[in-house]
Amino acid sequence: MIDSSIVHCEFAGDRLSGLLAKAREGNQQQLGQLLQCYRSYLTVLASAHLDERLRTRVSPSDLVQEAMLGACRDFAQFRGCSEPELLAWLRQILINCLRHAYKTHLRARRRDLRREISLDEMSQKLSGSMDRLAQVLAANGSTPSGSLKRQERALAIANLLASLAPDYRDVIVLRNLEGLSFDEIAERMGRKSGAVRMLWLRAVEKFRNAYKAVE
Repeated sequence: MIDSSIVHCEFAGDRLSGLLAKAREGNQQQLGQLLQCYRSYLTVLASAHLDERLRTRVSPSDLVQEAMLGACRDFAQFRGCSEPELLAWLRQILINCLRHAYKTHLRARRRDLRREISLDEMSQKLSGSMDRLAQVLAANGSTPSGSLKRQERALAIANLLASLAPDYRDVIVLRNLEGLSFDEIAERMGRKSGAVRMLWLRAVEKFRNAYKAVE
């Protein structure tokens, strides 16, 4: 059984405004509570867009931790007042961390820097990717509440993915977010294609069951 608070960690309306206001007053506890709710979202984003060349040197969780520290350090620079604005700001910080990782670990040349700029565009498509993941849930008759806004649904699904075992989470990200074939995933994960297909089927079943457990 998965604690529903893990999946549905979201703030809206007056509460979000209150947390932002307190964070701007220098309340580090409120800032930490606010940012923590977006950790899984950023981890899924990092997992979906982390270049294979970097995976042996830096993990998605490492990048997210760096982004969280940067957000805490630079929060005074955030001028938004809504969740979409906050998420856009956090995504940009994560993109900067990815760029730094390219330069540090790969000594990226100019052509690599041009390529990494596209990561920003890729991050903007995350919500669309979450829509595809929502269809995985729909295949079993379970979908996120229609009353949830699109952004809230993306956060809920990201948190749900984060609750899965690493192999399950990775195969869903590779298949449903990155759109890789089973052969490509097999090469990425160091498994046989048939084994990857079975792993994905088990992961999808776990994904659906986990959602049902918190409905």
